Amino acid sequence: MAQRGEDFRTIWLKPGDPAIVQIIDQRLLPHEYRVHDLCTWQDGLVAITDMYVRGAPLIGATAAWSLYLAALSGADSAAAVHEAAEALLKSRPTAVNLRWAVDRILRLVGQAAPGAALADLILADAQAICDEDIEISRGIGMHGVSLLDAISKKKSGGSVNILTHCNAGSLATINWGTATAPIYFAQQQGIDVHVWVDETRPRNQGSQLTAWELAANNVPHTLIVDNAGGHLMQHGEVDIVITGTDRTTRCGDVANKIGTYLKALAAYDNGVPFYVALPSTTIDWNSCDGLAEIPIEQRDVAEVSDVYGLSDGRPAFVRTTAASTPISNYAFDVTPARLVTGLITERGICEASETGLLGLFPEMAAS
Repeated sequence: MAQRGEDFRTIWLKPGDPAIVQIIDQRLLPHEYRVHDLCTWQDGLVAITDMYVRGAPLIGATAAWSLYLAALSGADSAAAVHEAAEALLKSRPTAVNLRWAVDRILRLVGQAAPGAALADLILADAQAICDEDIEISRGIGMHGVSLLDAISKKKSGGSVNILTHCNAGSLATINWGTATAPIYFAQQQGIDVHVWVDETRPRNQGSQLTAWELAANNVPHTLIVDNAGGHLMQHGEVDIVITGTDRTTRCGDVANKIGTYLKALAAYDNGVPFYVALPSTTIDWNSCDGLAEIPIEQRDVAEVSDVYGLSDGRPAFVRTTAASTPISNYAFDVTPARLVTGLITERGICEASETGLLGLFPEMAAS
């Protein structure tokens, strides 16, 4: 992979073949970079469910492209699009971007003139969703870099130590990322940054994706085990925590990869600012109480019992537990708004509250 640049994309239409959508198979990183073809909407469903693609914005975009494939294979049948939409909506219940993207495409289909070429309409909107996401991430970077700049000045130009959890980089969006966008902007501005990368068990999005991406872009970073964050904060080694989110309520509660809540508690106890970088597409304006209203996905226990890595130089899964060991695998947790210092959005930074969010998105007051 070349360094992340303006032309980088995580999902795209195959050049010369409008019947194939291409993605990076993120399951194989960092040991193998492979482009994977989506030829049917069912391929898109598998890519979302089995985590070929990860990150709320990319999941939403993949759903939109999958509906394009449904229209293409269904001879522009609205019924085919609705069938695919119903299945896609069941695939990842926590990330709100998926429903947002599917609902957006379904509205487009519902408003289409009789006999309209639905595949062409959906293709244009899927491309628009991707273009918009890039600009949203760019906006997050432009606003979030001010936080890193302020810390840098306070430290007289010393290195700004950022801790992040899971993967909220370019690989989780279309480009730039959410939590990483301010880091990339800081790098461009000459701010000295260093990232503590949580490994993020059980899928290791930190060690396998975030670390790989930061290395490709020459961002100084150090991989740590998930439970080391609190220790680093106690010893003044973390200046700021920035994570992403899969769903944020209108009142500021944040759902993110399991373990985020524990990082927020450690940050709160040690006086370390805890920020969440989020595109507005991940805000659930219909919910306020994250603990009660956000569904928490439980995934295959094999993600806990087996670890992906290299065995004799070859990529392989290795079982680390006894076959009889009972396992649960909660994929997300909810961090209450009271533990969140602020939310970094494409429109600016606000407090984690309904008042804060509506200050940036006043058009959602009546939603």
